[in-house]
Amino acid sequence: MDILLWIIFGAIAGWIASMIMGTDAQMGALANIIVGIVGAVIGGFLMTNVFGAPGVTGFNIPSMLVAILGAVVLLFLTSLVRRA
Repeated sequence: MDILLWIIFGAIAGWIASMIMGTDAQMGALANIIVGIVGAVIGGFLMTNVFGAPGVTGFNIPSMLVAILGAVVLLFLTSLVRRA
């Protein structure tokens, strides 16, 4: 059951991040899920190691914001690599 919740959590975070970055039309549901889950890992790493704050701590609003932040960072870095 936890895996299904993480997939839903990742899908929502990835979808919101893709709307923020304007890449929603280019991405499908699977890409949103992957971006959201990887974004949660990146966001958790950044929050813990750079800002000294807790990262993803469960299924709550602060964790969703961290996942969205990480997903936005991932999409930004991906767009930089694609341009180069």
